[in-house]
Amino acid sequence: MSKRIVSFGVIGCGLMGKEFASAAARWCHLAGVDFEPRIVAVCDANPAATQWFQEQVPSVQHAYTDYKELLADPAVEAIYCAVPHNLHEQIYIDIIRAGKHLLGEKPFGIDQAANAAIMAAIRENPDVVVRSSSEFPFFPGAQQIVQWVNEGKFGKIIEVEAGFWHSSDLDPTKVINWKRRIATNGEYGCMGDLGLHVLHLPLRFGWKPASVRALLSKIVEERPDGKGGMAPCETWDNAILACDVKTADQQFPMVLSTKRIAPGHANTWFIRIQGTAMSAEFTTKNPKQVASLPYEPGAQQAWHVVDAPYKSAYGTITGGIFEFGFSDSILQMWAAFCDEVVHGRDGMSQPFTCALPEEAAGSHALFTAALASERSGDTIAVDWEGLA
Repeated sequence: MSKRIVSFGVIGCGLMGKEFASAAARWCHLAGVDFEPRIVAVCDANPAATQWFQEQVPSVQHAYTDYKELLADPAVEAIYCAVPHNLHEQIYIDIIRAGKHLLGEKPFGIDQAANAAIMAAIRENPDVVVRSSSEFPFFPGAQQIVQWVNEGKFGKIIEVEAGFWHSSDLDPTKVINWKRRIATNGEYGCMGDLGLHVLHLPLRFGWKPASVRALLSKIVEERPDGKGGMAPCETWDNAILACDVKTADQQFPMVLSTKRIAPGHANTWFIRIQGTAMSAEFTTKNPKQVASLPYEPGAQQAWHVVDAPYKSAYGTITGGIFEFGFSDSILQMWAAFCDEVVHGRDGMSQPFTCALPEEAAGSHALFTAALASERSGDTIAVDWEGLA
């Protein structure tokens, strides 16, 4: 099968940029796709960061320290951008206006004003595909829950809980980084960095919080500055958001949590849905398993836990008896993005897209209300009309 090559540039050559390079290198893992990414240019303000790509990725032709030079490279059709949040607004807008398709990192702007500027650029350039990185919903167990929601299996929703937890910041001797500073991470703290992962599915299901009561925690007050001293940690470590969801036909509570300090959790994403006709949950802590409780009036209430086979959005060479992992979800996410670039949203071989800019904008509406809730101690209405 001949494949349509999508030539990529990478802006920000850190951890996730390398994950993309790894996904592109194992594209043969996918079965039956007629497109393939090829990284031809990279850019980082630190030349040492691009060296890994030049040594490990044979397709890289150019390495830049100025992203505008990469944008001027005619060989680049699409871009993956992973930079600190304070750089999103200018760089994302420049990418979009340059006519390059963009898969960017959340939260798509350091605050709501920055996000609004990015959204305006997207509206002005409708032919550019712009999506946000959010890989966890591509796990087979998560896709099973997506299918059940789309089929209306849950009946009346009783309650929803979703979260993303890790504990790398439990260690107080960890040197401070940009995510601990408001100037680079923004006031959202852990919400901005982790929150779109949590909101991707609820917002995709149309479950928009009407209001939120936020409980935000600063647990480690200061960290080593890497120079022999200590520096204050300015951003929120953990966030618990109690939301009231109102849809056209029902209302239910939804609890969302983003935690950088969750003891015992390395990188745990989860979603739990309770309904009158069915309940279900999936967590990456047990990536092979999905739990469900189908219910009929008067019948026994019993949870069923089954292994989720290796059945992904895009077919692979891997047998269904094997395990699905983080690198597989990254590969699936990239397949969805490339599929949309090549075939358009209506022509994709499966319907589940990467996180939409509108979903990123929705996260800003919620996190802005959450900050107001923390300041006042009140439940705050979420302004969805302001996103129009």
